[in-house]
Amino acid sequence: MAYTKITAGYRVVIPKVVRDRLKLRVGQTLHIYILIERIHLSVPRPVSELRGMAKGLKWSADYRDHTERF
Repeated sequence: MAYTKITAGYRVVIPKVVRDRLKLRVGQTLHIYILIERIHLSVPRPVSELRGMAKGLKWSADYRDHTERF
């Protein structure tokens, strides 16, 4: 486990162990969000990487009432 501190300018340094494991590089954009009172950082994935994600899933139209119209 790695630790870091918040500097006077509210900056956080990502430890080298974490940077190396996630292959982070200078200037890379990270997504930051709060979930259940915790700070999470994630690397955004390109849309092209999502292609084929749902391939092979069985889709059913049974959940929808086709008589409903808006």
